[in-house]
Amino acid sequence: MDFRGKKYERGSNWSDPEVVELLQLWADESVQIELESCLRNQHVFNRIAEVLREKGIHRTGDQCREKIKKMKLEYRRIKDNSKAPRGGRTWKFYEVMDRVLTSRPALAYGSLSGSMMAQQVLQGSMVESYHHQFASSALPFGHSQHPELMEIKCEEVNSDDHSLTPEPPQAMSYQQGSPEEQEMERAFLERAQNDSPISRVEIPIETSVSPSGFSEPNMANSSRIQNVVPRPGFSALHRLRKKRKGQRLRDPLDDLLLKTLTSQRAMEERFLQMEERRFQRDLDVEERRMQLEQRRFELEREHEFRMFNVFAQMLSILKQSHSGSSSSQGLDFSQALSEIEGMGGRGSNLQEMRVRPLAKRRVDMHSFCNPSGFQRSPYLSARGNFANIFQGPTEEGYKAYHADKYDEEKNPNGIINFGTSENKLCFDLMSKRLTQADMNVMDPSLLQYPDWKGHLFLREEVARFLTYYCKAPAPLKAENVIVLNGCGSLFSALATVLCDPGEAVLIATPFYGGITQSIFLYGNVKLVYVYLDSKITGTNTRPFQLTVEKLEKALQDARAEGVTVRALILLNPQNPLGDIYSLSELRDYLEFAKRHELHVIVDEIYMLSVFDESATFHSVLGMDRLPDPQRTHVMWGITKDFAVSGIRFGTLYTENQDVANAVASLCYFHGVCGPVQHKVAQLLRDRDWINQVYLRANHARLKAAHTYVTDELKTLGVPFLNRNAGFFVWIDFRKYLKTGTFEEELLLWKRFLDNKVLLSCGKAFECSEPGWFRIIFADKTHRLQLGMQRIRKVLEEREQEILAEEKEQPCQSDQDGKADSTDEVIFVSRHQDPTCGSNSSLGDLIGLLQQQMRSSDWLQKNTAEQFAQEKPEVYDVFSKLVGKQ
Repeated sequence: MDFRGKKYERGSNWSDPEVVELLQLWADESVQIELESCLRNQHVFNRIAEVLREKGIHRTGDQCREKIKKMKLEYRRIKDNSKAPRGGRTWKFYEVMDRVLTSRPALAYGSLSGSMMAQQVLQGSMVESYHHQFASSALPFGHSQHPELMEIKCEEVNSDDHSLTPEPPQAMSYQQGSPEEQEMERAFLERAQNDSPISRVEIPIETSVSPSGFSEPNMANSSRIQNVVPRPGFSALHRLRKKRKGQRLRDPLDDLLLKTLTSQRAMEERFLQMEERRFQRDLDVEERRMQLEQRRFELEREHEFRMFNVFAQMLSILKQSHSGSSSSQGLDFSQALSEIEGMGGRGSNLQEMRVRPLAKRRVDMHSFCNPSGFQRSPYLSARGNFANIFQGPTEEGYKAYHADKYDEEKNPNGIINFGTSENKLCFDLMSKRLTQADMNVMDPSLLQYPDWKGHLFLREEVARFLTYYCKAPAPLKAENVIVLNGCGSLFSALATVLCDPGEAVLIATPFYGGITQSIFLYGNVKLVYVYLDSKITGTNTRPFQLTVEKLEKALQDARAEGVTVRALILLNPQNPLGDIYSLSELRDYLEFAKRHELHVIVDEIYMLSVFDESATFHSVLGMDRLPDPQRTHVMWGITKDFAVSGIRFGTLYTENQDVANAVASLCYFHGVCGPVQHKVAQLLRDRDWINQVYLRANHARLKAAHTYVTDELKTLGVPFLNRNAGFFVWIDFRKYLKTGTFEEELLLWKRFLDNKVLLSCGKAFECSEPGWFRIIFADKTHRLQLGMQRIRKVLEEREQEILAEEKEQPCQSDQDGKADSTDEVIFVSRHQDPTCGSNSSLGDLIGLLQQQMRSSDWLQKNTAEQFAQEKPEVYDVFSKLVGKQ
């Protein structure tokens, strides 16, 4: 059987002929010298494996090294316990290991027709040719001496019931020596033909393997019956051969000195290599630090120029309006200040959105899928036509990505996908675990229709898994678990059984856009948006904060328009913001839902993807008491937390049996196949592997990737929400929009796509503020580096274009869109030249100044006295300008 290309695991069984060939090579004197003289001996076993492959035994160097290691351990165990053969059971390879490890002459061992025959001698030509082949082809150790081949003697246990007659051994001859030695050898051979006892040995060894392969497998081998022919009087012959060999050996001190010098030289070379690598790493770090320092300095200079620009424009306006009445000037100033302190100033898209009716906003949000503007297909119904044209604003990019995927070797200029929320950091861990032996089961019961809720063994494992990781106060019940093919199917099923067509569910924006398709497109259930913004006010302690007051207002507006709201959707951790709700916030949301008799659908699909210890996730299932347990339904799946988005598996936990049975009836359309259910159950059962191997590696890799992307964003001067959960970062690109509109946002998104990087724009998440983007960082380092380079290129080009257009059109009217000011923004995306003061409003300039003061500590770092000392020429110009007022 050809085993080439087959990947062997550690601990694979060796047949006796294979062990014989391995011992032949390992016992070679040149091999033993090489093993003793080097600190790392992997290359020696690799060459042994090459020779074995030439003999038809396909083993790796790791397997050879592991087998020798286990045989040494077995030898030492027997020797330490003083277990000598007593006519009973013994280890067939003990004699061979004892001769090699105690520096006795090696013996030759051969195989004939699958059984081992003891060979007393080999002709000199055979020894010489074999050693030459071994040294030249696989193990060029450079020793001129030809070691004597090894002979393995396998004794067998004498049986009371059977007496076997040995076959005569093959004709063999010793190497030529003195006439006396030849005569004695012939005498030994004659005696060997007269009486040759036969014994039998059995070595039963058990193997224990855990489901994940996490524990070290025990050495296993099959017992065989070996027929051998021992040689009486062999000790005298052995002493003669040892005497001849001792005359050819050199002084042992020379070998010891050679080993010491070789080891010392290897350590010195290793030390020099490590020093060179450390020096090069220090140089790279220093170069990177200098680049960051230079970039920071440039950004500070640019910021200073902008603030000086704003001051100059304010003074210019005050100078021009000095001739007017003081009462009118005070009125204009007060009006402008009130506008800035209000809802964000004139031209704000958020302000316009807030004053529009709810129905008008809902139509605008779904305008991209309105069938009235498209030609209907005669082959489809009205619902079919609607589904045919329904697509999100980034569907074009997703199709383009699949047509032109990035591949490091095949397509290096392809599109890098930073838009799809997938964990690409742990494919190696999951592929290894999902292909182990305990996963590959094809039981007949798995090929039949299961309980529509899922196989009982799987639902029991899910209940135990959620009890442990959600920190439930009491064990969860398997009867409350329903299994479907993904959380998208769960959203669709819950919307269908909880709402009638035309009714609605409440959800805060921005949110994962796939929910729109699952609920609105599938079940004709509407979404009522709770619009969140990035402003930090008295009630909002963080950007895009969800409060009960906002939920109440959205619910009352919907009911005022005649919309029936049946449920509330909560995402925890939140996608795309990365927020983790506290226990008090969760309790407030659930109490709000209870007051209005709303079902609460809690999506916790990222609960194990909280990668920073400073952040703590609280599951709804971990609360001591649910305000309304019959209307609280919790979703989770393995897609995100276990980096297997291609395996469609989602689970719902609800104590409401009516809801559970109704959702289970739809599992006929959304069921999970039996083999996948078995794999998931095995995965969730392996708690040791999850905690000790997977979660540690996954969290460390997520944290490193998140740190790299956020450091790059800081270098670019781009604001973002710094969160510690999920695979995404919510980024503020508003300063790169020429006008604060969703049309401009879509143009910037297409600009990224043209430069072969796919992001998700805020419109896809129903964000109320244009210019926010989501980037996925759970990817390999080389793709992150290349993707961030492409993003940097687009942003730099975009900034240059905006500056060039402002120079051509220095005076902007009030109707031009402006980026909404928030406490998260560091730099403004619109600049005005001091020469256009006649058409500029004082309120706009005050707004710009207020934005700069909120988002920067520039005034604390740069006092007037310090500015006068560092830049006296600029301070003189400024002082003269102030003196003219």
